[in-house]
Amino acid sequence: MTEHLTRRHTLRQGTVKANSKGEAMAKPIALTQQLSPKEESLGSPYLVARREWDERYGGLIKRAQQWRGTAVLSLLVALAEAVVIIGVATRPRTAPYVVAVDSLGRVAAAGAIDRTSPIDEHMKLAAITQWVQDMRGVTSDGQAERAAIDHVYAMIGSQSAAQTIVTDYFRANQPFERGSRETVQVEVNTILPNSPHSYEVDWTETQRTLDGNPISSDKWRGIFTVALNPPTDEAVLRVNPFGIYVMDITWSKVL
Repeated sequence: MTEHLTRRHTLRQGTVKANSKGEAMAKPIALTQQLSPKEESLGSPYLVARREWDERYGGLIKRAQQWRGTAVLSLLVALAEAVVIIGVATRPRTAPYVVAVDSLGRVAAAGAIDRTSPIDEHMKLAAITQWVQDMRGVTSDGQAERAAIDHVYAMIGSQSAAQTIVTDYFRANQPFERGSRETVQVEVNTILPNSPHSYEVDWTETQRTLDGNPISSDKWRGIFTVALNPPTDEAVLRVNPFGIYVMDITWSKVL
């Protein structure tokens, strides 16, 4: 009986061992059956995972690198454009002009040059002569009178004594109102320098009716203090090419 039980126990153990071995043998078979053809060709789960990672995220990483390169290139282009813009902005914008005048002080020719030339005495005298004629003269042509007044103020120093004197003169002697009933012709007789910035001017004012009949003729004398400031703006260059500004005025009638 004991021998029979021993044999039965041994048989059971052998069956269990056999079953365990069978299960152990079945596991590799099950794993082998779960591998895909690609995995079988690679032969390693690590390589399969690496290949899957490359296919899934490698494209994203590559595109991110391309975008970074594009961003860096765009930044360099923007930097180059900024350098060019700054260079252009810092260049001088005003082209110097030479203005030639005739014996009467009228502009005969003008043109741009590469380098500025110093203003000689003849240019100063011509500019002051024209300014006195525009300041004291009166015409019946409203547009011509407006242009003359604009030229007068273009040659007056800002916040100067001359600006106050000229404004008070125009307020007391309305040029447009006077132009509706008379004209005033101004002829500069002499202009002499008292100093590099002061000039004595003698002129004659002839008043006429609108028909041209003379009303009166008076002689005047004035002293004009000027300053030089070369123009740096194209608009100023057109109305005051010499950069001569009247800073102070004193005048009186010669008896």
